[in-house]
Amino acid sequence: MSTPVSVPKNSRIIGALMMRETITRFGREGLGFAWLIGEPLLFCLGVLIMWSIIKPAYEHGVRLGPFVMTGYMCLLLLRHQISYSQNAIQGNIGLLFHRQIKVLHVFLARNLLEFMGASAAFMIVYVVLAALGQVTWPHDILLVYVGWVILALISSGLAMTLAALALRWEVMERLVPLLTYALIPLSGAFFMVDWLPHRFQEMYLLIPIPHGIEMVRAGVFGEFVKTHYHVGYALTWACILNFLALILLADARDRVDVE
Repeated sequence: MSTPVSVPKNSRIIGALMMRETITRFGREGLGFAWLIGEPLLFCLGVLIMWSIIKPAYEHGVRLGPFVMTGYMCLLLLRHQISYSQNAIQGNIGLLFHRQIKVLHVFLARNLLEFMGASAAFMIVYVVLAALGQVTWPHDILLVYVGWVILALISSGLAMTLAALALRWEVMERLVPLLTYALIPLSGAFFMVDWLPHRFQEMYLLIPIPHGIEMVRAGVFGEFVKTHYHVGYALTWACILNFLALILLADARDRVDVE
């Protein structure tokens, strides 16, 4: 009877996979990793410049800079976790030859790396935009952290669930990219829930993703901007999605041809 893998050993395996992923994706010089920060920063600045020309500085009482920043960074976290989870097994299939490395290790390593990279990008983009006078210090930084973590948990659960389904049905590989585009309007990254007609707000908030984004914005803007979110509802969905992912990934090794 084999002994279970200990928590410290799991941590070492995940840490080693994250280091390997970082070197594989960004190289050893660190210049590639810098693009992880540069890409969202350039996008935010580009959108801010474009919107500042065609839009007023405030829309619905919300300042343009922090609105664009919070929306795009949250969407970046969501879409990157989903897209990079889709080819996680294919990119690490040779490692599954080692019995100690589980399929779940690969997904956890990739999602943790995306979370850390997006979090670092968010902080640096925030500092740069603050230096340019586009944003101010968050009114409730703890609420920003909580919303960001909840959004990451929902994103990772959704990402692993979709990746597990793709291992079962090849058609999912074609549907997932379409879903990531659909998440642009569904996530609420580029509008506030309060901007919707009142009769649609409760229906829209059945989607768990906007709750995390609204929490981040509530922490950034404070009580002067009306936001809509329910922490318990979002956490419940995060637990459901991650639990479903664990169930679907339980037999994932049997569905992968390990050479």
